[in-house]
Formats: sequence, C-alpha cells, structure tokens
Amino acid sequence: MSQDPNKIKALITFREKIVKKINELDSELKDTQALLETVNSILLEKGFKHPTVPKETASPEPLPQKEGSVEPEQPPPEIMVHQTSENVVPLKTVTGEMLALLHVTENSLRVLPAEDKNFTVNTPPFTHFLIERVLGKMQERDAELARNGQIPPDSIFSYTLTKEGDVIREITIKNVDAERVRELKSSIRWTLEKMFEKTKAQS
Repeated sequence: MSQDPNKIKALITFREKIVKKINELDSELKDTQALLETVNSILLEKGFKHPTVPKETASPEPLPQKEGSVEPEQPPPEIMVHQTSENVVPLKTVTGEMLALLHVTENSLRVLPAEDKNFTVNTPPFTHFLIERVLGKMQERDAELARNGQIPPDSIFSYTLTKEGDVIREITIKNVDAERVRELKSSIRWTLEKMFEKTKAQS
C-alpha cells in the first residue's frame, strides 16, 4: 500500500521537532538539576538552621559600673537611624574564579560582573533562566500581590539591567528581603558560573 509522499514528509518534519524538543528539555533538566544541587549544598552548609528572633525580649539589667570606669558614649539616635550598611559579597566558581560582586543593602542589591569576564545577554542561561524564570517571576508575583491589595505598589520587586552593547555591566534589584537575597545570590552565582563555562569552552 503506497503512502502519500507529503504525509511522509510531514511526519519526518514532525519527528525532527519532537527530537529537538526532547534535546531542549533534556538540557533544561540538567541545568535545573545543577541548580538544585547548588541549593542543596547551601542548605547543607548552613545545617538547615535559620536564626530566629524572639518577638519580645526583656531588657537586661545594667551591670554595676566599676569605680572610676567611664560608660562609652552612644551615637545619637538620629545618627543610628540614618546609617545604611552595605555588604559586599564576592561570587566565585567552585575553583575560585571571580564572577561578580554583590553589593547588598537593606532592601536592594547590585550585581557587578567581574571586569575581565564580559558576560553578554546572549550567553545561556542568562535570559532564559535568570531574567525570565527568576527575576521576571518575582516581579510577576509581587505585581499580583499589589493588584490584590496585599502589598503597596511601591514595594513591588523590580530590576534594571545596564548593558554596554550586549555586555552586562550591572543589574540593580530593588525591594528584596533577606530570603530573596539568599535565593538571588544562589541563582545569580549559578547562572554566571554556567555562562563562564560556556564562554570558556568557546574560546
């Protein structure tokens, strides 16, 4: 029984699409598994312990002052209120290669890639994973919460990507809490490490 050549050709084309999709899913699965391993290693390193802050703590009684001792001066309250601390966190590969510096403040962070890397937006998995799946999803969740009146609009997670051509110069992220900073630190380090591996293999 003869087969219609057009149907055969269509089936072959469809088969090629299926094979291509399987390869894409396989690659995505491997990347996701690698990210899971990174998160697991961080959890193991921290021993699954999260610091807890008691809701109410009794003020300790002042220790008796020794004769002749001088109590150290405390900065005025208004000075303490306006102080802002910035924590700089280096992101490195497992072999110690510098990837970027994270400048973390109370509710924001800045990602400054290492000057010698020249990471571009076209190198996987930057756009597909970090931008779309991590930063984009966080922004979508906050936008939904704001629409439902659960958070004010000015508290929505946001990010700004600064480029020079296709080269990534800085990522500024605002409205993040400590939990999101931990998640972002892990996701950004993993993304940049994968980008470094790909650029290194191409050079």
